[in-house]
Order: sequence, then C-alpha cells, then structure tokens
Amino acid sequence: MAAVDVIKSCLDSIAQISEHVEGAILYLDSGCTESFQFTGAFPVLLELGARAICSLENMSSLDSVVNWNSNSDPAWKVVVMTSRLLSDAHRYILRCLSTHKGVRQCTVFTSISELAQSAYPDSPLGPDAFHEYEILLLQDYEEIVKKIQKKASQSDVSSNFQESLTFEDEGWSRLTSSEEDVSHCEATSSGKYLFGESHTEYLGGKIEGSVSEAYLSAKHEDSLSPGLPPISTGVPPDGDDVPPGALLTAHFLYHLAAKMDLKMEIFSLGDLSKTVGKIMTDMSSLYDVGRRKRSAGLLLIDRTLDLLTPCCHGDSLVDCMFSSLPRREKTTSYSSTKGSKTQHKLVPSSLQRAPLDVQIPLGKVLQEEESNTNDSRLAERIEAFLGGWDACNSSPPETVDLVNLCNKVHDGKSFLSESQLLNGSFVSTETFRGTPYMEAILDRRTKDGAVLVKKWLQETLRRQNINVNVKIRPGFATKSELQPMIRALAKSQSSLIRNKGIIQLGAAVLVALDESHSTRWNAFVSAEKILSATAGDTSQSLGAQIGDLIHKSTMLGSDGDKKTDNLQGLLSFKDALLLVIVGYILAGENFPTSGSGGPFSWQEEHFLKEAIVDAILENASVVKLKFLDGLTEELEANLDRKKSEDTKEASSDQLESDDDQWGKWGDEEEDDGKNDKKQVYSDMQLKLELLDRVDNLFKSLHKLSTVKRRNLSLREGTFSLESNFTGDFGLNKSLIYKLLTRVLGKHDVPGLEYHSTTVGRLFKSGFGRFGLGQTKPSLADQNIIMVFVVGGINAAEVREVQEALSESGRPDVELILGGTTFLTPDDMFTLLMGDSSYI
Repeated sequence: MAAVDVIKSCLDSIAQISEHVEGAILYLDSGCTESFQFTGAFPVLLELGARAICSLENMSSLDSVVNWNSNSDPAWKVVVMTSRLLSDAHRYILRCLSTHKGVRQCTVFTSISELAQSAYPDSPLGPDAFHEYEILLLQDYEEIVKKIQKKASQSDVSSNFQESLTFEDEGWSRLTSSEEDVSHCEATSSGKYLFGESHTEYLGGKIEGSVSEAYLSAKHEDSLSPGLPPISTGVPPDGDDVPPGALLTAHFLYHLAAKMDLKMEIFSLGDLSKTVGKIMTDMSSLYDVGRRKRSAGLLLIDRTLDLLTPCCHGDSLVDCMFSSLPRREKTTSYSSTKGSKTQHKLVPSSLQRAPLDVQIPLGKVLQEEESNTNDSRLAERIEAFLGGWDACNSSPPETVDLVNLCNKVHDGKSFLSESQLLNGSFVSTETFRGTPYMEAILDRRTKDGAVLVKKWLQETLRRQNINVNVKIRPGFATKSELQPMIRALAKSQSSLIRNKGIIQLGAAVLVALDESHSTRWNAFVSAEKILSATAGDTSQSLGAQIGDLIHKSTMLGSDGDKKTDNLQGLLSFKDALLLVIVGYILAGENFPTSGSGGPFSWQEEHFLKEAIVDAILENASVVKLKFLDGLTEELEANLDRKKSEDTKEASSDQLESDDDQWGKWGDEEEDDGKNDKKQVYSDMQLKLELLDRVDNLFKSLHKLSTVKRRNLSLREGTFSLESNFTGDFGLNKSLIYKLLTRVLGKHDVPGLEYHSTTVGRLFKSGFGRFGLGQTKPSLADQNIIMVFVVGGINAAEVREVQEALSESGRPDVELILGGTTFLTPDDMFTLLMGDSSYI
C-alpha cells in the first residue's frame, strides 16, 4: 500500500497546472509564499517555465522586466495564487491587472473552494462563486479603463489621472499616463480571464491565510480567544452560529482528503470539532457517492480541551527553534475590505497570527568574525565609487549621506542589510540521503535533535572532503562545534547553494542553543516543574508559589538589569504572567471542586493581585499588555514622576542638614501639604483603576481554571486513569497522547462522536430491521489516521504522538498530524492574554 505523502500531493497539484504556469508572471500572496517556501515548491514552479515569481501584496510594474527563463517575448500572461477569499484578495488582483502592460490572460487560483467562498458569512459571492467573481473583476477593470480614457481626454492628463487612481488611500500603485497605457487598457479589457480553484496549497491550515486567520469563536461567556474553540458545553454551534474558522477548516480538510483519494471516517471530541465533522460529513454525503477511495480515520480535537500542553515549554528542538527565531513581518492586513457588511462588534474581522515563516539569521552565523572588516571594505568601495561617479557635479554632503547609508545597512538598520538578504527559512523537501530534515527532527527532543543535526553536518563535510579543526564530543552538540562546521560548508558559493538545507538548519539550531534563548527556555522548564510539583499538594502551596514567581520576575537591579539569583533575571514580568496562566490551569485540573470564585482562597488571590499591581507599577515602561490599554501612558508618567522625586530627594539630603535651625515658612508648609494631598489622590486613583483592570484579568484566569470542570463530561470518563500518564518534568502527557493510547489500544473513549454519512444512517435505520445494519466503525481499525487539532498544535505533541504509536505496537498505521496553526508558548500568551484574547 502506497504511503500517504501530503507534500507530494501539494507538488503534484502544482504540476497539474503547468500549462498555466509556463511563461507566466506568478503572483503569490503571503500565505501561498509561506506554504510554497515550506513545501519546496519554488524550484518546481521555475522548472515548469514560470517567467517570474513575485509578491502579490508588494507588486510593482517592474515585475514584468524580470525573466527567469531568458525569454525575450513580452509577458502577456499573469497567474495569481492566493490563500485568501477572492473578496479579500480582489483589490490586489485588480491592482495587478491595472499595472501590467500587454496582459491578455489572467488566471486566479485560490486555496478556498468555490463552495466555501459562497458559504462564508457576509460573502458577496453566491453558489457560482468563481463565475460571479470573473464578472465582477471584469466590471471593475473596465470601469478603471473608462476612467483612464476619460481623464486622458482632458488637458491636465497627469494630475487628473493620478487623482482618479488613488483608490481611497488603500496603498495602490498609480499607473502612468501615457497614450500607450490607454491603448493597452483598451486591448486587455476584452482579454481572456480564467478563474478556478487550485488544490496546490494544501498546507493552508498552517499558513498565513484565510483558513488560519478566520475566528473560531465569537465573544461570549464560553469563549477565551478568537483563535481558540469555545469551552465545550455539549451544545455544538450550528446554523448561523458556526464560526467562519470552523467552516473554512471543514472545507480545507475535505478537499485535502479528496486530493489524497481518502474517504474519511470522522470522529470528533469537543463542540467545535463536532461542528467541523458535521460539515464534512454533509459534504461527503453530497459529493462522494459512488467514488472509490482508500479508507482513513480522521480524529478532530478541540484545542480548548487541553490548554496546558501548548502553554508549557516541552522538550522539543523544533519548539525551541520556532520560539527563538524571528518571524517574517506580516505584509498587510486583509480584513475589513470596502463594501463588506459591518460585522457585529463581538465578532473579530480577522485573527492576526504571527507568520510561521521564520527568518534564520544565516548572515550573522557566517560573518560574525569578519563582519567589521567586510563592512569597512564595502564602505570604502562605495565611497570610492561615489567619488568617481560624477566628479564634476557631485557634492560632498550627498556622498557623506550615501556612505552613512552604507554604514546603516551593515549595522542591520536597513531592510536591505546583507544579513537579512542571507536569511533562510525551513524547507520540508531538503533531505539527507532521502530523509527529509524537518520530518526527521520534528519529533526529536532538544538534545537528540541537535546531535542529529551535528551528525548530518559531519557526514556532509566528510563526503565533500572538507576538513574542520574542531574538537567533537560524542553525545553533545554545542555552538563551538556547530559554527565552524557551518562556516566550512558555506565557505564557497557553490558549497553554500549545494548544502543550503543543512546549513540553514544548523544555523537555526545555533540560535536555539544560544545562551540568551536556552537559559530563558530552561528557566521556564524549571518554573513549570515547580508549579506542577506544588499543584500536587494544596491550593495554598500553589498560590504561594505563583506569587513568588511574580516577585522574582520583577526584581531589578539599580541599573535596570535583572538579578541572576536562580530564576531571577531570566524571566520577565510577561513571562511570569504566562506562568500564572499555567498555574491557574494546573489548579483547575488538580482542584476541580473549587468554587466559582477561583481555585484559591480570597487571601491568596488578594496577595497575587497585589503582587501583579506592584509589578506593573514598578515596570510600567516595559509592560505592554492588552488589559492595560488606555492606561499605559498614565502608568509610565507615574513611574517617571517617582523616579524624578527619588532623584530630588537624594540631591536634597545634604541641603536639609544646613537648614536644621530654620523651619519652613507657614505658607510654604501649607502649599506643600496641598501638593502632597493632590499627589496622593492622583496615585490612589491610578491604583484603583489598575486594581479594576487586574480584577478583570483574574476573572479570565478563573475561566481558565474552570475549563476542565466545564468539560468534565468529556474528560472524566475518558481519562480516569490519568494518574498512569506521567511525562516530562512531572507534567501530564498531552491529551492527544492519551487519546491515541486508548484508541490504538482499542479502548472506548467516552465523549468521542462518530459522524456517519447519509448512506450509513440509511443502512442503520432503514435496513437494520432486516439484519442488514452496519456496525459503528472503530478508529483503531484504520491503517491511516489523521489527527487534526482545531486551534493549533506544537512539536512536543508530535513527539508524544510518535511515542503513543510506538507503544501501541502498530507499525502498520500511518499517522498524519496537523492543526489550524503551529503554536508556541508565546503564541498561547497572545491568545489568552494578549492582542488576540477576549480578556
């Protein structure tokens, strides 16, 4: 039986549209760019004859000048690939058509199916979405052509033309006003436009796109964040209450399964997962009749059923790398396009997730030792070039300015810095002797993964006869070992290109192992271990431990640097708040019978509130949190005033000794008394307002602590043997591990719902009386199992899934693991307490 390969399915889909790609300028939006980068699709696109591959959001009229295949013919074909709804990408597609000359054919591919385009809430498109969009795009384009022709007939062509194409400050590029442009528009207005659905983007759930950014829950009593499913209450959302994220996720999974020729037997755990499963089942009943496919099991799980695992810092190299490496900045916002209906105030327009396209600082790793020499040489060359460029007319100030610009470039202050030009990203198709790098390290612990990367580097150097003078210690991987090997492989341009996969991966491991990142990660691990151990005692012990962590994280030295006593100085106040989240989730799981007022007593919680208030007042300049919106400036002003007062008091100590025989005059004493009263009142008002904000924060923490109790009907029966599952650092194993252990062991999972198709229900109800009823399928009977977490997944869970599979003794089972996004602990903080929370 052939293995299931998601990446291969993606690349095969691209090959199927080769006739559209050949000779075309390809425009990819940020979501497609991220996905294609990870799947290694860019070489495939170029091999298929793409003229150029450009950014849709940052398109330019100069894109048509680029010609990868050295074809002298002018570009006449444009292909747009988007991970967005057509209504969201429309303005960029229109801008693309309005800018290029000679375009006679435009093909648009979208990762959102035609049915999902029409079913999406507030969508302007109907059931025949692709054809309707083709008509709308042509109408809008022809309207622009008419405006150009009208303005061209007036005397002041240039100014009026530019004015007509302002596009209401949307950032649109303006066309030139030549007669050639006008004739071009006349020619292309009747050109051929093809629109269709593309299945080339099947990692859509993991990328920056409509699937991952559509909200999963609106704001209500049972919701935590737009990026997480609501707390399961046993009543799945239905009808108009279905969040757009659930709708798009269901369509995405359905078409992914169809592309891989899989017929899914769907099982779900959690309210929103049940809704996703129902939508998929209804689609299968309509479209899969009579089609023969391989059988597979799909297990859908709500992320909200296990919030603890992604909040904690597990032993995973990939998690460490994603938490340590910088991410690409978001290119633009697609939300709230003009003409769309105004959404309800409790419904977010879109969820702003951090892109998963990491920026591996390869330039820094390769040029650290010689950067100063290279910088000075380049600056000298540019200065000499500028001096000879126009010796007669160039002025010294201009030369100085450009030399300064060169220096800024090498200081990393410019977006064109050499280090940034050498930035790399993870590519799943890069392999070592046929073994994909990313797949091999995805389930590795930090130490094991780093050692494996070191072995790959050593073997690559050996095969290419490159000697490196470095002492190698077996069983360990350190910066002093990895960096010389990486530099040796990248010494020549040909070697750098040939070995870029392992070089970029090695550089990413270096960043993760760097002391600035590894010490913070290990500090989190230690703190989480302490909280987990304390949670097994009493709520009083856990509450006191949380307060102690808050106190330690906010102790600063006199120079503003944090002290380094145990956990002190390694964790910031924001980090302490993440630990507070972990502590409250642990408290809810260990003390599920606590009252509605929270898992701790009034006295314990009052102590925690006071600790947080004091921490905010003492660190106002560095605390940027959503629940403090509108109060940050006042807090900073209060902190500055206190610092100023402390300085004045220190400077006046000596003066007071000279005035010991003279008291203050009566009027001065009275004025000072009034000022003190006014200041005390101001401080009191600020603290009261801050206390109100902190009270609201703790209401959200109470909700987190009740997640397990409110999901008790789903989890109590399922994991009554929870004490048998113990994992790293004393923390419990993840929910996915426990589920798969029971499923693969063929044990019942209470609360797990099976979604039967219409045909299946017919057999069970209509023919069951004749003894022809079908038995309920078991997930354990499937040889292919896809596990999808609605809300996101992390790499530590990937490792635990592999452990569960290994322990089950089922080598015949193929597992596909995915989620709506990839989560780090920092991402969870953003979802639960940051900009993407409902706090």
